Amino acid sequence: MELLWLAVSTIAIGVFGCVAWFWGSNWLLDRIFPAKGENAGINIRRAGMVRPWLFLGPAILFLGLYLVYPVFESLWRSMFNSDGSRFVGADNYVWLMGDDKFRESMFNNMLWLLVVPALSTLFGLVAAQLTDRIKWGNIGKSLIFMPMAISFVGAGVIWKFIYEYRSSGETQIGLLNWIVTKFGIEPQIWLTLPGWNNFFLMIVLVWIQTGFAMVILSAALRGIPEETIEAAVLDGASPLQVFFKIKVPQIMGTLAVVWTTITIVVLKVFDIVYVMTNGQWGTQVLANLMYDWMFRGTPDYGRGSAIAIVLMVLVTPIMVWNIYNARKEVR
Repeated sequence: MELLWLAVSTIAIGVFGCVAWFWGSNWLLDRIFPAKGENAGINIRRAGMVRPWLFLGPAILFLGLYLVYPVFESLWRSMFNSDGSRFVGADNYVWLMGDDKFRESMFNNMLWLLVVPALSTLFGLVAAQLTDRIKWGNIGKSLIFMPMAISFVGAGVIWKFIYEYRSSGETQIGLLNWIVTKFGIEPQIWLTLPGWNNFFLMIVLVWIQTGFAMVILSAALRGIPEETIEAAVLDGASPLQVFFKIKVPQIMGTLAVVWTTITIVVLKVFDIVYVMTNGQWGTQVLANLMYDWMFRGTPDYGRGSAIAIVLMVLVTPIMVWNIYNARKEVR
């Protein structure tokens, strides 16, 4: 209950603080530059120049404090030894190149990048198309989108129960092992199966991100001019031809944005791996490796910061390209 009250009070204080700031700052601005008297016109222009910063100012301050500053601090820390007492230059990055766990993490992250964005976008596109063509489509969309409301930690716990293992002869509480035993197959410890366990983890993120992809792509499909579809139908195009040759080419920009957005999520994946395997049995990823070096055992802030910088370098180009494409879509 203490944690619940703390969460509720934090939300209440945050909401009240925002309202108080915007109301109070605007009230003060109107007193400093009153919109009346001889200088009313000048005051209105001056207030108009200042007012946007009342909204942007706090956001820029907190972004700088919690986003920009940590980047430079992490870069600086990555050039020091474990406790920050000695400057080591690029030694931590040299160590990364020769570390087996780092190479495993890079390989797994690349594997996630190949599988999760592709399947999430594909399933989202199929779901968007199918739910727009059936009467109970909105109910279907709600069910598909529902996993987006679950935290990654919650999703990891749910799927860990699905993969739960009990010895042969015991009652299987894991859904997957219960199903396979019904077909006479021995229950498996799914999360320890070499090579396959990464894909079992990826299923969780695909399950979550399909709803996101479906919502965005459904809006894009509805934005396609009906005239182009009607013309294709009149020319004798089949439903599949209309979909692949008329609809998909017209939403390629949206597909790219969805793909890259999910790619950014994948590069930063941490919660699912941490909850389900903690990076064991060959499932380590960069974010979890960074956490291990920063907070487990004897912390090594230099190596942990170096991994954080590598992760940022991987994410940044994709994020920039995503923003570029999103702006192009708006134009």
